[in-house]
Amino acid sequence: MAKTIDIASPARTQAILNQYGLRAKKKFGQNFLTDGNILSGIVQAADLTKEDLVVEIGPGIGGLTEYLARAAKKVLAFEIDPDMVKILAETLAPYDNVQIVEQDVLEADLKTVLAESFGEKSAVKVVANLPYYITTPILLALLQAGIHWEKLVVMMQKEVADRLSAKPGTKEYGVLTVMLDYYASVAIALKVPAKAFNPSPNVDSAVVTLTPKPAEKPVDHPKQLFSLVKACFAHRRKSLWNNLLQRFGKEEAVKEGLTQALQLAEIDPGIRAERLTLADFTRLYEALKEKKVLQ
Repeated sequence: MAKTIDIASPARTQAILNQYGLRAKKKFGQNFLTDGNILSGIVQAADLTKEDLVVEIGPGIGGLTEYLARAAKKVLAFEIDPDMVKILAETLAPYDNVQIVEQDVLEADLKTVLAESFGEKSAVKVVANLPYYITTPILLALLQAGIHWEKLVVMMQKEVADRLSAKPGTKEYGVLTVMLDYYASVAIALKVPAKAFNPSPNVDSAVVTLTPKPAEKPVDHPKQLFSLVKACFAHRRKSLWNNLLQRFGKEEAVKEGLTQALQLAEIDPGIRAERLTLADFTRLYEALKEKKVLQ
């Protein structure tokens, strides 16, 4: 019996698209990965075993999904494009451990859907080639969902991957770095050239692993902390002091409160935000709360 050609092979990917008269849709950020070595690398980065439960986002025609189905116990894939859902019914027909949910993952009740599909309190891995135009909202939604994620392995634009994994003091380090550091340890697992996709995007990509972790010093309102971080980075070339004045005002009482808070947090007001770590921002947040500058 002839061996079935992988969905993600360049020839079969194009044949499937031709069969259904479809092209990748820019509005959904569709680019189909056609490099088997990269797909194998993604599975390896996720440390998948036959005991693993996996969530995929944006399976497209099923190229990555097929690799996940072979390696994991069960795959739950969220697909927003009804045209792709029809294709997936055919391309993934040989796999009885794949469930397709036709829904925008950002609108899904993840806890309920995962409980119904995987059972209560199951540890789950996320493995996905994320739509680049909404990478950040999806990552934050997943990490803030209160779900026991064991690991997230996601493809994204390399520029974003560099920002997620950046170190303080570098030009890539910024608000997104700090926000993700609050929830997870981040590392780049693979770099992926544009030619690995059909159609080829205008940028190179990278596969990033995020391992959820408890916050070293959790705060009462993380979103309020992140709002402070954004204010501190409002003008990267300005000092922390000037950005704080822009955020809270220049009244003498405010200046006094800011001065006391910075002293309490042991942070130099002349430093730039890009030099501060998550721990620094957390100390500043707590000090501003204590001095009633931040309500």
